[in-house]
Amino acid sequence: MALSFNDENSLFNFVVKEGNGVKGLMDSGLTEVPRRFIQPPDERLDKQHAAAPSSENMIIDLSELDGPNHDQVVKAISHAAETLGFFQVVNHGVPLELLDSLKTATHKFFDQPAEKKATYLKEVSDNPMIMYATSFIPEKEKVWMWRDFFKMTYTNDDDALQYWPNECKEVVLEYVKTSTVMMKKLLQVLIGNLGVKLNDSRLDTLLGSKSVHMIFCPTCPNPELTIGVRKHSDKGTLTMLLQDDIGGLYVKKGENLSSGDEEWIEVPPIHGALGVNVGDMLQILSNGRYKSAEHVVRTTNTASRVSVPIFNAPLPVAIIGPFPELVASDGVARYRDINYKEYTNNIDIEKPCGRKMALEFVSI
Repeated sequence: MALSFNDENSLFNFVVKEGNGVKGLMDSGLTEVPRRFIQPPDERLDKQHAAAPSSENMIIDLSELDGPNHDQVVKAISHAAETLGFFQVVNHGVPLELLDSLKTATHKFFDQPAEKKATYLKEVSDNPMIMYATSFIPEKEKVWMWRDFFKMTYTNDDDALQYWPNECKEVVLEYVKTSTVMMKKLLQVLIGNLGVKLNDSRLDTLLGSKSVHMIFCPTCPNPELTIGVRKHSDKGTLTMLLQDDIGGLYVKKGENLSSGDEEWIEVPPIHGALGVNVGDMLQILSNGRYKSAEHVVRTTNTASRVSVPIFNAPLPVAIIGPFPELVASDGVARYRDINYKEYTNNIDIEKPCGRKMALEFVSI
C-alpha cells in the first residue's frame, strides 16, 4: 500500500474518515506504530510497575447471595469496592453461551469491510444511538489509543432492535437485559452496606443510563509504546465488563509512597466471569468510602483482544452527592452535589493524564 502512515493527513483520512480504524492499519501489513499512537511515558504501563495476579482480584460467587453465606458475600463485595474498586463475579445469571456469542459477534463486527463500518461513523450516520470510532474526538486528541470501538446507547428494547446493527443487536440486547437484574442487586448490596436505604425508583435513576461498547484492540507491532485503553476511571455508577482470554486489563492498586510510583494489578481473564468496577458516581455517593477503579488496557503483539463493557450511569438530570446519612456520620461532605450531565461535560478528553480529574472538580 503506497500510503505513509506517518503523514498525519493520510493517517487521519485512512483511520478516521474512511473507517479503516486501527484494525485496517494492521490488515495493511503495518510493521511500525505511527507517531500518533505513541503514548507519553507516563501514560504507558511499565511492566516493572505491574504486579502479577493475586488474591486481591476477588472472585465472588453471586449465587451465594441468596444462601447461608449471604453476609460473607456482602462483606467481600463491599471490601473490594472499598479497596481496589474492582472484582469479578461468577454464577451471575448471565448465560455463558451468551457471553461466548457476544465475543464472537464482536469479532465479526470488526471483521466487516471498512466501507460497511464507515456507515456508522458519527459524521455519516444521523443515528445518535450508535457510533463507530477509534477515538471519541480524533481531531482534538493529540495521541490515539490502539483500539477501535462501537458504542450502542440503550434507551429501550424497541429502539435497540430498530437502530442497532443487525450483526449484533440481538445478542447485545440480551446481554443488557440479563445483566440488569444483577447490576441492580449489586448496587443494592453496596448501598445497603453503607446503612442507606433507597427505593426502587432511586436505584433505577442511578442506573438509568446504559451504553454498551464493543472494543477491539488489534495486535500491535510495538506494544511497549501504545495503550489499548488509557488510564482512567469510569464516570458512571457501576460498569460490568466481559473480557476475552487474551488478558491485558490492569487495575490501579495504589501508590508506592516511598517513590511515588503507581502500582497496577493484572486482572486475569476467567472464562465465564464478569468484571465489575466502581465508577465515579458511586465514589461520590459513598462520600469516598468506595473507590472508583482506575484501570488501563495494555496492547500485545500476539493476538487481538475484544472486550464488551456495559456502562451503567445515572440519568443525565440526576443530582449526585454524598448520601446525607454518610455526611452525618462522617461529619463532613467530601464532594459537592452535581448534576450528572454537568459532571460528564467537565471531563477534558484532551488532557492525557486527566485520569480522575473530574472527581477533583467536585471535591470539597
